[in-house]
Amino acid sequence: MNAPATTGMLQALPAEHRQRLMRFAHEVSFPQGTRLFEEGGRADRFWIIRTGSVDLDMRVPGRRAAVIETLRHNELIGWSWLFAPHAWHLGAEAASPVRAYEFDATAIRSMCQDDPALGASVAQWVGEVLAHRLRSARTRLLDLYAPYGSGSLL
Repeated sequence: MNAPATTGMLQALPAEHRQRLMRFAHEVSFPQGTRLFEEGGRADRFWIIRTGSVDLDMRVPGRRAAVIETLRHNELIGWSWLFAPHAWHLGAEAASPVRAYEFDATAIRSMCQDDPALGASVAQWVGEVLAHRLRSARTRLLDLYAPYGSGSLL
């Protein structure tokens, strides 16, 4: 299904695939300031935000971490779980109190491997999110560190 990169799982996946994934979801909460994961850490889960917001950040040598993007309702937190070597490419911190659905990455990868149609839908969804995040990271880093910025607004 061809959905915009910022579309949440509820719109990006066919109903049958959404329902199958949601059987593996469990609800979690994070207080503001909680680090969900660190760049380079093991990507063994992912989340869909129900309420609140999460900042994605990137370490920049000699500077404090740069916030790349802020995620909100129905957005995917984490894509690194889907692609080997399953290590986080960014860090994430709760910018406000967060309620989310958490998914075990190993179980979802196994389910996707067993059902190629589901796997293709999930890969398409996560791939679109990944492409959007890479564009956001590039633009944000240029805005922060290039002499004249990126020349565009996020």
